[in-house]
Amino acid sequence: MPRCADQHAVVVLAAASHDDLEDLVAIRIEAMRESLERVGRFDPRRARERFVARFDVQSTRRIEVAGELVGFVVVKDHQRELLLEHLYVIPSAQRAGIGAYVLNQIFREADQLRRSLNVGALKESAANRFYTRHGFVFVESGEFDNYYVRVSGS
Repeated sequence: MPRCADQHAVVVLAAASHDDLEDLVAIRIEAMRESLERVGRFDPRRARERFVARFDVQSTRRIEVAGELVGFVVVKDHQRELLLEHLYVIPSAQRAGIGAYVLNQIFREADQLRRSLNVGALKESAANRFYTRHGFVFVESGEFDNYYVRVSGS
């Protein structure tokens, strides 16, 4: 079984269900709060509405450690490429290797499909360093986000 930095913690990616929606919204809001507050854009109501409107249960997996929901990942298939739309781990579970484990799993899947993997990150977010540290290459900057790509097999 895969393990994160805490050698006793097993990381599991499990299919999400519609019943998970409110828990996933809460995780997204908790994980994004600090970054959004820093840039003056934290609005939990807006964050909830945006996530619910785009929720795709088929593309969403729960991240569990020791049977506990600690995050989620959303990867959407856009035929020629994959989009890592969301990767959130609750702050209390961050810096334990969970995100890195999940990324490595997504990389294996992208490589098997021979597809690039795209991701965006809020400009002021620590996620930018996380993604570049794991091999994503900066592509462009938008109004609020930076965009990155990881080419299959890189």
